[in-house]
Amino acid sequence: MNLDDWLAHCERLHPKQIDMTLERVARVRDALGLKFEAPVIMVAGTNGKGSTCAMLESVALQAGFRVGLYIKPHLVHFQERCRVGGAPVEADSLLPHFEAVEKARGDVSLSYFEFTTLAIMRRLSQEPLDLVILEVGLGGRLDAVNCIDADCSIITSIDLDHTEYLGPDRESVGREKAGIMRAGRPVVVSDPMPPASLAARAAEIGADLRQLGKDFSFNGDRQQWQWVGREKRFSGMAYPSLRGVNQLLNASGVLAAFEALYQQLPISAQAVRTGLSMVELPGRFQVVPGQPALVLDVAHNPHAVAALAQNLDQMGFFPRTHAVFGAMADKDLAQIFERIAHLVDDWHFCDLEIPRAAKADALAETFESLRAAGRLKTTGQPSIHRHADPVSALSAAAAAADPADRILVFGSFYTVGGVLKNGVPRLQSAKHLPT
Repeated sequence: MNLDDWLAHCERLHPKQIDMTLERVARVRDALGLKFEAPVIMVAGTNGKGSTCAMLESVALQAGFRVGLYIKPHLVHFQERCRVGGAPVEADSLLPHFEAVEKARGDVSLSYFEFTTLAIMRRLSQEPLDLVILEVGLGGRLDAVNCIDADCSIITSIDLDHTEYLGPDRESVGREKAGIMRAGRPVVVSDPMPPASLAARAAEIGADLRQLGKDFSFNGDRQQWQWVGREKRFSGMAYPSLRGVNQLLNASGVLAAFEALYQQLPISAQAVRTGLSMVELPGRFQVVPGQPALVLDVAHNPHAVAALAQNLDQMGFFPRTHAVFGAMADKDLAQIFERIAHLVDDWHFCDLEIPRAAKADALAETFESLRAAGRLKTTGQPSIHRHADPVSALSAAAAAADPADRILVFGSFYTVGGVLKNGVPRLQSAKHLPT
């Protein structure tokens, strides 16, 4: 069986795509004898997890450490989820670990996410690593990644998403994210306005809580920024190479985690500066120069889309913005549209290749009904188009755009990944060329 065969097997194995329990994963973990010798940093949160993981990896690599990273979901190839030494592993190197999970599970039924998580973590556990970084999927308390005891936990921004599993308000979501805390071990909270449930859980179990604004802080001007922790300080730093209004929040959480683990993972100021200046993460406010300009962002919930809108607003003037958008049907589409409609002149809605996705027709109908009800602030009368996939949507947007315009591709990972599957698109509008 090749990797595609195994992934298809995982999709057929369990009756539910999402099944919130740790019991089955823990049984298979024990059967595998899965554990890590290196320190483990676990990252949970609603938004900012991927950026935080990428910064942790980049700084640790610059410090000379051998790093293993489990990050998700992937944009194009599944093996992007498993990184060693800063690069995705070879697909074939995962096959023995899928086989091992299949053998160890016996009659235990695992979901796609549980099975693949165990296979990737087993792959990482057999590498000679100095640091393991694990990104939590959904929630925290019952997420498959939480079968591992982290040496340090990071909880990024908290907002509403997956409310059917995590609860109807930020306090409920916070309680689920707080499930990754461990007694006596550091937990870093980089949300500037965290729900009280995080501190309550830390106090309940005796975790070493490190909160932004209390235990560490940052400030800066147009040229540079500085960070102050309990015992350490980093000054005169260039801004992280990842764009966006929230990246200093994520970077501050990263530095707080390294401060907490300094005895095990000593990080120099130069490693911090170089690591943050070199970090890359496709699809997170990724601006591709060209005519027209292209922006790729996997913002797919209201909180992330609000940050995206702020980032777009700070880019400068563009005569028109053409948006390619596809999303899962369970997302809060009304709030997503409300936060960004005022910046978009033309919409290109697209179908996605996953059953959970909303159809382009449904996205267009939702947008039209919100606009008819007066809930959207729009500039003029935006045009609406429907497409079978992200590639055809981007092609149509590029054909309609002038060289000075901007094209935004956002929403699901499947939307952004769909336009990246043949490499980063390089747009060159024909409208500016002489006839």
